Amino acid sequence: MLPVASEDGTVTDWVTALFTSTSSICVTGLIVVDTPGHWSTFGELVILGLIQVGGFGIMTFASLLGVLVTRRLGMRMQRSAATETKTSVLGDVRRVVLGVIAVSLIMETLTALALTARLAAGYEIPLGQATYLGVFHAVSAFNNAGFALYSDSLIGFATDPWICVPIVVAFVLGGLGFPVLFELARHARRQQRRWSLHIRITLGAYAALAVVGVIAVIGIEWTNPATLGQYDPIGKLVAGAFQGLTPRTAGFNTLDVGAMQPASLLVTDVLMFIGGGSAGTAGGIKVTTFALLAFVMLAEVRGEPNVHVLGRKLPREVYRQALTVVLSGVGLVWLATMTLLLITPFKLDDVLFEATSAFGTVGLSTGITGDLSQAGQLILVVLMFVGRLGPITFASALALRERGKRYDLPEERPIVG
Repeated sequence: MLPVASEDGTVTDWVTALFTSTSSICVTGLIVVDTPGHWSTFGELVILGLIQVGGFGIMTFASLLGVLVTRRLGMRMQRSAATETKTSVLGDVRRVVLGVIAVSLIMETLTALALTARLAAGYEIPLGQATYLGVFHAVSAFNNAGFALYSDSLIGFATDPWICVPIVVAFVLGGLGFPVLFELARHARRQQRRWSLHIRITLGAYAALAVVGVIAVIGIEWTNPATLGQYDPIGKLVAGAFQGLTPRTAGFNTLDVGAMQPASLLVTDVLMFIGGGSAGTAGGIKVTTFALLAFVMLAEVRGEPNVHVLGRKLPREVYRQALTVVLSGVGLVWLATMTLLLITPFKLDDVLFEATSAFGTVGLSTGITGDLSQAGQLILVVLMFVGRLGPITFASALALRERGKRYDLPEERPIVG
């Protein structure tokens, strides 16, 4: 809200400042004011800092500060950081936290160098400005934030693979999750010969959904004059592929989302809700959760008493956790969508897209975010916050204490279906 944070030196209203701060720390990318037009360089740096902290994760960042200040981690902080980074052994927390920081900085640096070189050489932007733009978009990409310093996001670079490819690589790697990246690194160094079940499910589901998204967007929008129809075939493939991958919660767009066909918006809704990999910079219910429920359904259809995935048996508590995450997400998006329909004049396609984008911390929008009332924007703030924390974490935080039952009730089976 400080005057120095705005371009014209005035105080930004508290709802706009809160919305932008939440969107930054939750690495969402939804905006109610034009980022390069409203915010000064100082304001943009505040956004950039929040994106970086949000991408690391609050407990990861706090653990890093603990390591730097005291050179050790207390047991409570180790447990919290282990939960956030999906670390199973407390003794590995410090190594994992430092690994998260190292991977983030290395990927962001490589992406920034590629973008800076292209902007300076291909668009004749002064080196200093090109470096600033490259660093900002690299951090935003790897952390799946979707904030851009161009008013039209990346539409101006829709057919430029030298800009689109580095950004795609950054947000895909960030969206896969740090556990997957660490395991791939160990496998490359021959420290681990067999891939774990988690990495096989994550990579398989992520790849399948990426293919579905790219084919759907290119196929549906190919002749739409307001989106892909204006480009040559190669340009259509580049722009369409980027737009099909960005619902993995990246949030950048190379097409005018508001001009896309309703079928494309619906496909994007589903992809945004699913999101990316666990313990990474992506949001959504996570591709692993989606895949696990698919395996549960397959086992039920086959009449199998247990769920087997790639040669492994899934424990029953995994089903309950996956169902809780999915149904909580569906309920939150439904409630927010219904409320927004009641208090705003916008149609269902736009409102559902907005609510799903906020919950999945994606940042894509049909263009109605800035036109929502303050009440509507505050609803999106809550959705972004809950979506970043995760439904289970949020529900657990609301619970005063755990209650253990010392008895059980008689069993009775209702009719299902």
